[in-house]
Amino acid sequence: MNDYNQAYGASSRELDTSVNAGLRGFMLGVYNKMALGLALTAILAFAVGTNEQLVRTLLTPPLSYFVMFGPIGILLLSSFVMKNPSPIAANLIYWSVVGLIGVGMGAIVYVYAGRPDGMLLVAKAFMTTAIAFGSLSLWGYTTKRDLSGWGVFLFMGVIGIIIALVINMFIASSVFSMIISVGGVLIFAGLTAYDTQRLKEMYFRIGGNARAMSVATTYGALSLYLNFVNMFQFILALMSSD
Repeated sequence: MNDYNQAYGASSRELDTSVNAGLRGFMLGVYNKMALGLALTAILAFAVGTNEQLVRTLLTPPLSYFVMFGPIGILLLSSFVMKNPSPIAANLIYWSVVGLIGVGMGAIVYVYAGRPDGMLLVAKAFMTTAIAFGSLSLWGYTTKRDLSGWGVFLFMGVIGIIIALVINMFIASSVFSMIISVGGVLIFAGLTAYDTQRLKEMYFRIGGNARAMSVATTYGALSLYLNFVNMFQFILALMSSD
């Protein structure tokens, strides 16, 4: 009997170690791809933002509309057309979105590069975002609390922020802009923790399906990347309003 208990305990520990190692490998793949996306975004933003002629060209319609709404269009189109995307298709979506956002953020670099200590402010906003994102993602990964109930409210919050941003394009209220930025930071902070926990659960549902795991890694990186980028822009807006 003791031999059986020892053998059963050993096999359970091996299984637990295997699952944890697999989960860590999956999450590391997500974070690595996200980090590469952020690196490409920074490179493109700097390359575009330091070229005045290129910035002016990109801000001219209809090209400006493509850069501004292209990422949303790609995400919406892919959600309707690709019900079961391949790893290659998932990567095409990811890098297309990352590339367009990087080009679009060139306008931010251009604006802040022309301000005293503007790039220092951008660096501070990035570091603040990185610390907040890392802490929230770690909490989402380790917490025992079920965050699944947050999904609907956070989605509604994102829709509300988008509507508020459109309204503020016409009224141009600095107070309303600050309220939107605070709300945006809170919503994408919540999404960071929520998406991290969701990715953990997705790993266990997928099991050992290598194809599904590859797609999940890419889409997981995309979710966290979008959370980071949006949080960064709202934090930068708040810091700029001081």
